[in-house]
Order: sequence, then structure tokens, then C-alpha cells
Amino acid sequence: MNWFLILGAIISLVGMFFHGVAGQKKYMGNIYQSEMEPLTKSLSLVSWHVFTIFLFITSITLFYTAYNPKLAMAVYPIIGVNLLSSLLFIFLGLGNHKALLKMPGAYLMGATALFSWLGIQ
Repeated sequence: MNWFLILGAIISLVGMFFHGVAGQKKYMGNIYQSEMEPLTKSLSLVSWHVFTIFLFITSITLFYTAYNPKLAMAVYPIIGVNLLSSLLFIFLGLGNHKALLKMPGAYLMGATALFSWLGIQ
């Protein structure tokens, strides 16, 4: 059993629950009260939960690989997507979207990428 992969999986799973429940209430509550077009509101809801699904798939992949190390190759896309997404949060946050640096996305995804990488070394 690989504890780095387990830790990355737990971080992603906790993130999924937080994002899918508490985050959805706060974010979509603001979206629903806005003046946006109905289609824009619907697309926002879909994109929000695509990320929630991504967190779930990340968690399942890391848990599975922790118990089946011969499948370590499946972790490389997880590392890549989490690392690039973390960097996106940071670069946009350092630009005109400073609120992104206060959100947990960059840190959650950066930690997931780090522990995933450590887990396959």
C-alpha cells in the first residue's frame, strides 16, 4: 500500500465533497440570483460539477493504484491535470483574478499532484 497515493486520494475525495456540496450551494446560489441568461446558469452548473466529477475520478484512480502499483502509469495524467490546473489558479490569481488565490483549488490540486508524484517514485 502506498501512503502518498492514499493521501492524495483522500485530499481529492475531501475536496470533492466540499466542492460538490458546500461549494455548490455558495457558488450556484450566487449564480441563480444573478442576471445571467438561463443557458449561462445551466452551463455554469455543468462546469462546476464536471470539476466535482474530476475530483472523484482522481480519488478513485489514486486509491486503486495504491493497491495495484503495476497500474502506476494511470497516475501520470492525474499528476499532469492537477499540476496544470494548480498553475492556472496561481497564474490567473497573480493577474486580474486575485480572488482565486483565496480559494482552495490551487492548493488542493497542487498537493494532489505532489503526493501522486511521490507515490509513483
